[in-house]
Amino acid sequence: MWSSMRAREWNDVNGTRGIPAEGASGCVSVGASCTLSPTGCCPVPPPEPPAFTSLPPVAAHSPCPLRTRALRNLPDNRKPAFPRDGISPEIHAFPVSMKGSSEERLGGPEQCQQVGGQLVPRGLQRKHHLWRNFCQASRFGMVFCRETSRKGNGEIQWCFSQVKGTLDDDVSEADIISCVEFNHDGDLLATGDKGGRVVIFQRDPSSKNCHPRRGEYNVYSTFQSHEPEFDYLKSLEIEEKINKIRWLKRKNPAHFLLSTNDKTIKLWKVSERDKRAEGYNLRDESGQIRDPTSLTTLRVPVLKPMELMVEASPRRIFANAHTYHINSISINSDQETYLSADDLRINLWHMEVTDQSFNIVDIKPTNMEELTEVITAAEFHPHDCNVFVYSSSKGTIRLCDMRQAALCDSHSKLFEEPEDPTNRCFFSEIISSISDVKFSNSGRYMISRDYLSVKVWDLHMETKPIETYPVHEYLRSKLCSLYENDCIFDKFECCWSGNDSAIMTGSYNNFFRMFDRTTKRDVTLEASRETAKPRTLLKPRKVCTAGKRKKDEISVDCLDFNKKILHTAWHPHENIIAVAATNNLYIFQDKF
Repeated sequence: MWSSMRAREWNDVNGTRGIPAEGASGCVSVGASCTLSPTGCCPVPPPEPPAFTSLPPVAAHSPCPLRTRALRNLPDNRKPAFPRDGISPEIHAFPVSMKGSSEERLGGPEQCQQVGGQLVPRGLQRKHHLWRNFCQASRFGMVFCRETSRKGNGEIQWCFSQVKGTLDDDVSEADIISCVEFNHDGDLLATGDKGGRVVIFQRDPSSKNCHPRRGEYNVYSTFQSHEPEFDYLKSLEIEEKINKIRWLKRKNPAHFLLSTNDKTIKLWKVSERDKRAEGYNLRDESGQIRDPTSLTTLRVPVLKPMELMVEASPRRIFANAHTYHINSISINSDQETYLSADDLRINLWHMEVTDQSFNIVDIKPTNMEELTEVITAAEFHPHDCNVFVYSSSKGTIRLCDMRQAALCDSHSKLFEEPEDPTNRCFFSEIISSISDVKFSNSGRYMISRDYLSVKVWDLHMETKPIETYPVHEYLRSKLCSLYENDCIFDKFECCWSGNDSAIMTGSYNNFFRMFDRTTKRDVTLEASRETAKPRTLLKPRKVCTAGKRKKDEISVDCLDFNKKILHTAWHPHENIIAVAATNNLYIFQDKF
């Protein structure tokens, strides 16, 4: 059985056949929108595999070029993976072509043997490295994963890595962090603050190349992105606060990012310069202009090394297109256009055109007294350049397709959960307002954050979310006091892990919540000074609502609502997270 299976696996490497769907003679195309069969294509959406999944059973059948090509082109962060407990971080590969126990998948106990805590087919146990190489070569019948340090229950153990910013109690308003964003490879981390500054951190090369990897970042560049302005026509002061930062994918040695305040969007180029020109003809070494009559020879300027300098320069300024405050910007997958959203309108921009934008959504009523909702967030689909979503203060999410109409006031899909009459209260409309919406990296799902919960939506099911995670349900009894101190209007963001298996969002008292979609476990962690020591493990925190409080619990009445985590970011490929707590940026990673 094993020899025939191994022969079929080697055929996979040579691209002679694909992998069928279980119980079918055809195959499922990864990333496609339908299930293929030998007889044709039917519009049945393939179920998204869980975060750690096994591939379908291997069976002999006719080749499927589409399946083979799709798997070869699959990005690294989309390759299926699953963790194993108690093993040092390294790359492992396992055959998962059949269901059942590990021994059954490898052909039975008589055909496999334990080697180094791993089941290996007999005949290869003496050449464990050959088995590993074979697994790494066979891309279609194996599952790959970079293992991380996990508890016995499968939870990631997070530890402190770094904290940026002063730990003083006296915090300046301008130093409060207002947005956090990793770039596409995770080597750069940008933060914006209420003072209009953008600080970029670069990952330390030594921490990236060591084993195990560490998540350590150093200051790379700091620049003033926006200045305070005043609109004299409306007598309105425009704050310099940075609302959003979005990175463009890197196409040359320079980096590009978009930053925005309430009214103006800027495209910044961040580049390095380590050489300078010397030997000019009309200027001396100090930069003074020479007398042209004194020139007797011509010199060719030469480039000489200099200390590395990082320059940030504005390449484009997109202004005067929004009447209301900008709350979202999102770069299209084509990397040529982007959208910007304010309370009532969404505009589409081209990166090269600054004096013109196209209005694609306008929900402003003719009579402003009839206004019932506002736009709270908007984002482009990560792969389909024609699809975007926007959320509203009514708790709805609208998906629009720009192929249907130039003006997308009429949506293609409406995602809304029916309200539970038992939970209806005076604050229901306020707490149902969606503060953030994010597509998953795969593009199949999206998450939305309202005041009390995070919801996971399947793009193929509009009627209700497929998963709902309460963030701080213990605050439901405190809504009245939260309304009085305006905390009920706080806008919490949320983010996906790199493989879409986990979700992170913030809370009060410098708590942040993490939800594992695979195990359905959740944990509350704290970004505090007490844990600001290298490699210190973060201990789960619990909030006590009533009754006798245990030793490690904190009472809901003791929560500090002035300490809140509104902005978080997750490294696109590794378990490294950035958490903004007031004026401090905490960086955590999985235990190493």
